[in-house]
Amino acid sequence: MIAGSTLTGTLYGVAAGALWGLVFVAPEFCGDFGPLQQSVARYLFYGGIALLLIAPRWNRLRPHLGRHEWFGLLWLALAGNVVYYVLLASAVQMAGIALSSLVVGFLPVTITIIGSRDKGAVPLTRLIPSLLLCVAGAACIGWEAMLPADGAAGATRLLGLLAAIGALLSWTCFAVGNARWLNRLEHVSEHDWSLLTGVVTGGIALLMVPLLPLLEDTSHDASSWMRLALVSAGIAIFASIIGNALWNRMSRLLPLTLVGQMILFETLFAIIYACLWEGRLPTLPETAAFLLLVMGVLACLAAHRPRPGKRGEALAAAHPPL
Repeated sequence: MIAGSTLTGTLYGVAAGALWGLVFVAPEFCGDFGPLQQSVARYLFYGGIALLLIAPRWNRLRPHLGRHEWFGLLWLALAGNVVYYVLLASAVQMAGIALSSLVVGFLPVTITIIGSRDKGAVPLTRLIPSLLLCVAGAACIGWEAMLPADGAAGATRLLGLLAAIGALLSWTCFAVGNARWLNRLEHVSEHDWSLLTGVVTGGIALLMVPLLPLLEDTSHDASSWMRLALVSAGIAIFASIIGNALWNRMSRLLPLTLVGQMILFETLFAIIYACLWEGRLPTLPETAAFLLLVMGVLACLAAHRPRPGKRGEALAAAHPPL
């Protein structure tokens, strides 16, 4: 049997992944805009909506937010949103989707390995089957990356690889740091923490607006800007506001060694949405990746299930004698 909190947390992770998967479809609607423009537009809406939602509760939250918490929010906003998205978009442009997805697909592995050092975590040896399945799934998604890209310069591809590794490290730091912040915060809900992260992210995006004319082409007509605004608002509401709130709720219910596995659902739903968008069935590597990633999550859930011989010890630890 799976504990109620584990099952509930997993469902929150599935829902968050379903909403985050939309991020991979959004650029198809705004292909005439650069990654920096799309990122700034999305996070401006995220920050603005988050500010409106957090305003009624500000007086209650303010006493619990000191300089340490604000520095934490700034760091999380950079690592999990701005820096990650810019690095990922750059990796896709320079090295292609295959290589980028292959590298970023190792997120469950890096997060799980770090989380295995936390107090009370499941031993890493019990997680090896799940980690191997994750690696195999990531390899299936990015198998084309093993082949030389037609006409791509080696130096450009290398820079793309470095950008993808940077995105991997950036989001690993965010996932670990965010989970630990949520465990420390007692008087701030996971939804309010997500909204506060959005406010800080929006502030960073606002500071980046003057850079847009210098770095990317801004000569678009009014209808194109309106399309970018509508897509960015939709992604901000569903992926950033709702998706992040679901992820934070999950992070409080699950151990860090299981939190890392939940990012796989973003990849799974991205595959599903890509096939629906392109009007095709999944390819053989995509199907294999889907099955391997699902098996990896199930193996991780099984590893976190209390063993019969340890049940008494777990109950004793949870309820020590007076």
